[in-house]
Amino acid sequence: MATLAENVVARDQPPVEEKANGVEQKAANGLNCENGGKACGEPTAEKGQAEMKPAGKETERDAPKEEEKKEEVGIEVEPKTGVSFPVKLDDGMKLLSVGLRKKSMLGMGIKIYSFGMYTDNEKLKDLLKSKIGKAPAKPSKEMYQVVIDSDLSMLVRLVIVFSGLTMSMVKKNFDEGLGASIKKLTGGKKNEELANKVMGQASDEIKLTSGSVIEISRLPGFVLQTKVMDEVVSKVESELLCRAYIHMYLGDDPFDKDAKEKFGMSLLSLF
Repeated sequence: MATLAENVVARDQPPVEEKANGVEQKAANGLNCENGGKACGEPTAEKGQAEMKPAGKETERDAPKEEEKKEEVGIEVEPKTGVSFPVKLDDGMKLLSVGLRKKSMLGMGIKIYSFGMYTDNEKLKDLLKSKIGKAPAKPSKEMYQVVIDSDLSMLVRLVIVFSGLTMSMVKKNFDEGLGASIKKLTGGKKNEELANKVMGQASDEIKLTSGSVIEISRLPGFVLQTKVMDEVVSKVESELLCRAYIHMYLGDDPFDKDAKEKFGMSLLSLF
């Protein structure tokens, strides 16, 4: 039997760490667990399993996955060529009309390219309402003129359909078309130097095949930018040049009258 002195000494000593199967079992909250069991307060099996889940696993359901598919974008087909145009571009501009550029060669109407006209609809809607007010009964010359004269973002995407087209032919076509449009807007004055700036810097070595894309954009501040297969070939700041280019599609003698009419109907829908 232990003496009184021995009992007092035992009470004053700190708890002793025990080992079970070679593993130290520390006391929890100052107490030892009996029979070498788990320390009091140790996480339960269910809690332990939860803590062992990979980090970030719970948030995967909430955060969008990187592989998540992008928003599906519809297309519109130009009926005379079968060329498809997305109804919305990555920058938010929307398709208002599609059409076809034909050229008379050797007495035949040759299909040169299909085109799609894109605009910033929200800004264009505000502009039309401020300039015209109430929507007219049908597309009006005043309505088209607002678009031609403005400096709002607009893009015309050209998709080549004539397989025998060369870069030199494209440049000549642009020079002629823009030159004629500039003359109409200036009362008959030519400005060949200005017209040549759009495609003049494009190399004749660029290979054009059916399906090749040329994009000509009117940027805010009256800047006309030309891309040939995603490569910028010119960027010209000129109000007259911007107006003349859009005039070729929406003016009195447009490349495609049906495309102009559809563009006008799309404008009416913005009111």
